[in-house]
Amino acid sequence: MLNKEVAVFVFDKKLIDKYQKFEKDQIIDSLKRGVQQLTRLRHPRLLTVQHPLEESRDCLAFCTEPVFASLANVLGSWDNLPSPLPSDIKEYKLYDVETKYGLLQVSEGLSFLHSSVKMVHGNVTPENIILNKSGAWKITGFDFCIQSTNPSEQEPKFPCKEWDPNLPSLCLPNPEYLAPEYILSVSCETASDMYSLGAVMYAVFNKGKPIFEVNKQDIYKSFSRQLDQLSRLSSSNLQNIPEEVREHVKLLLNVAPAVRPDADQMTKIPFFDDVGAVTLQYFDSLFQRDNLQKSQFFKGLPKVLPKLPKRVIIQRILPCLTSEFVNPDMVPFVLPNVLLIAEECTKEEYIRLILPDLGPVFKQQEPIQILLIFLQKMDLLLTKTPPDEIKNSVLPMVYRALEAPSIQIQELCLNIIPTFANLIDYPSMKNSLIPRIKNACLQTSSLAVRVNSLVCLGKILEYLDKWFVLDDILPFLQQIPSKEPAVLMGILGIYKCTFTHKKLGITKEQLAGKVLPHLIPLSIENNLNLNQFNSFICVIRDMLNRLEAEHKTKLEQLHVMQEQQKSLDIANQMNVSEEARSSSTSNQIDKVFNNTGTDLLTSGPDSKDNELSSKQKKASLTLEEKQKLAKEQEQAQKLKSQQPLKPQATAITPPVKQTKDLTDTLIDNMSSLTSHSINKAIVASSNSFSSVPSMGVGMGFSSPVDSTKRNVTTNGLNTTMGFQTAGFSMGSGPTTQNFFSGPSATGTTKMNIVPTANMPNYSPMSAASAISPLTQQNRPPDMSALDNLFGPQKPKVSMKQLAQQKSNQWVNQFVPPQGSPSVSSSVMGPQMNMIGQPGFGIQGNPFFAPQNFAQPANTMTNSSSASNDLKDLFG
Repeated sequence: MLNKEVAVFVFDKKLIDKYQKFEKDQIIDSLKRGVQQLTRLRHPRLLTVQHPLEESRDCLAFCTEPVFASLANVLGSWDNLPSPLPSDIKEYKLYDVETKYGLLQVSEGLSFLHSSVKMVHGNVTPENIILNKSGAWKITGFDFCIQSTNPSEQEPKFPCKEWDPNLPSLCLPNPEYLAPEYILSVSCETASDMYSLGAVMYAVFNKGKPIFEVNKQDIYKSFSRQLDQLSRLSSSNLQNIPEEVREHVKLLLNVAPAVRPDADQMTKIPFFDDVGAVTLQYFDSLFQRDNLQKSQFFKGLPKVLPKLPKRVIIQRILPCLTSEFVNPDMVPFVLPNVLLIAEECTKEEYIRLILPDLGPVFKQQEPIQILLIFLQKMDLLLTKTPPDEIKNSVLPMVYRALEAPSIQIQELCLNIIPTFANLIDYPSMKNSLIPRIKNACLQTSSLAVRVNSLVCLGKILEYLDKWFVLDDILPFLQQIPSKEPAVLMGILGIYKCTFTHKKLGITKEQLAGKVLPHLIPLSIENNLNLNQFNSFICVIRDMLNRLEAEHKTKLEQLHVMQEQQKSLDIANQMNVSEEARSSSTSNQIDKVFNNTGTDLLTSGPDSKDNELSSKQKKASLTLEEKQKLAKEQEQAQKLKSQQPLKPQATAITPPVKQTKDLTDTLIDNMSSLTSHSINKAIVASSNSFSSVPSMGVGMGFSSPVDSTKRNVTTNGLNTTMGFQTAGFSMGSGPTTQNFFSGPSATGTTKMNIVPTANMPNYSPMSAASAISPLTQQNRPPDMSALDNLFGPQKPKVSMKQLAQQKSNQWVNQFVPPQGSPSVSSSVMGPQMNMIGQPGFGIQGNPFFAPQNFAQPANTMTNSSSASNDLKDLFG
């Protein structure tokens, strides 16, 4: 009795306080009589009493099997139910199979009462038909039952009491389901209960509405009218009743009791031959069957289950199935049906209704078919079973199957594992499942188990981690001892799956170091046939091709990176060398021209004044000068950033020495000077102006643009300028030495700039002879931007002072040696002014002012040869 679910029926005596005492006593006696009678009767179709009636001062109570509700409640009569109404009762709907089997159960119950007990129930109504927890219909309410007075061997005789309308309603049966003979003839028999069954069947198919409504105040008149209607009852009045049972209901409602079918006959009508009803009926009688009958029934059950409603299966069939788990011999027959029901259940229903009963079955090792059935439904178990239960019950069962002594069990387990491998958590697979599969492969003596182990591993590779496969699975393949072709092909299959799988793959280090050294010897095993050998070679070739491609790609990338690094290093070195070279060259040029300017122009107090004035100019520059200075700095920066100029080979024509007749020119000059000297005072050779030495400057700067030799005529000085990147040489002669034969002014520094090897020597020429057609065609670029590079600006001189200086220089040049007649400087004055003015720079340095460069027509002679020619000319 302990820990057993029951239903408690309680009758509160306060409900009858309104009645008088003798009425209360009649009601209490009727209730007690009904419960006591039910307690004495034991039948599957009668409600089972678990605990007899007990009475207290306030109530009556007794316990029965668990119940759900009465048939009246299910049909919509909720007067006796608590508020709020339970939702499961409110939404309850009877299925056809439930109705059929329920009516069959009631008929069987009545058959038991009529045949075995010799009793008339006397009050068969929907209120006295109880649905238990499993949905079975049970008869109760024996308050007005009538026992037969004759001995059992004789025809039963049932005494009947006359209807007393003065009694309380609780002491009278329900007249709406009462046979007419009760009221009209005061007689009853078993057929009277069959009339009540017909009325109940009518109410079931008409939503609880009885066939007739009775006026309890004038019951005799109502029954007389009812009798007349029953005699004229047609099929149209029974249109809601299924056609296959309509005629039987009409018979049950017949006025004549003899025409009504008895209970035993009703149980055999075709209406109850429904597959579902028969199945439920068989379950109710299952305890009477032996194992052979049960096994045959359970084998055919999977075909019937899909035809039954889910609620009927869960309420009626599932409890009967799980109750058979206590019989190990029946488990292999019951378990497939239970798992089939589990597939239709939700996860919550599975956990609540099925899993508690499956727990002990998980641990059963015999019979072996139990394990096979679970393995076949492993995906269902892993899907709906909670993780903790999977770890504690389901997976250990799989492990036991892998370690089972039966080869068939191992083979089946290995074949089934890939079908649910995706449902197994990764730690369990890595730490528990894979080691057992490997052990089964290595330790078994069965070739089939070994091959199936390899096939199983190959199918579950996709669920494993790449590095686990490379570090654990592939090394395991080298431990397999057998060399049978099936085993070798299994090994090849795992290698191929790993090699070609997008997620896994094999690194080239693994291919070169472990895989290929293992596969190549296996490929030449004598047991392999031609097709198997070709399979090995095909996989090996693919691996070699990938190995070659990957490593070649890596080496090509390394080679390209090395070449790029070398190019960068060379470029950096060249940039460094060019920067150093350009900086050194610019430093040398700056140094030379700065020194040249200071050496040539810092003679005497005038140079000091000029230096002071230049400093003052530098200290206070105008806006235009600053802009010009900024432009010069930008141009110098661009020159430094340019690529180094490459020298180009220039064909130098050999000089052709020609003798020029200067007689006419000199005669004209002499006459001009003579006429000019009449108007001018004779100027001495040493005057207030510092004599500026004649200077020949040779500079080499070889380039595609500057390779042309240019003649610069400046104030009587012929300056040959060229630029060469390779070198710059300059030499200084004694301060007292001059290009001309005359004495030089004191303090004047004479500099000889030595030309380079590739620079020709040019002789001084007159401005008129220096102009050639080439000069007119090729105009030289403006060199004013280089003025500031060649020293400070000098003060401007007037044209008169310039002419005076030039005349002095020319006179000194043409002074004949001792013993020769002297030429006065005044004689050459006008010619010097004429020659010097066009080449003299008005602004800045007279030696490096912007000038017109011309390609000389022929090679110039040096100053000494020119002096000799003049000496010869003048005698």
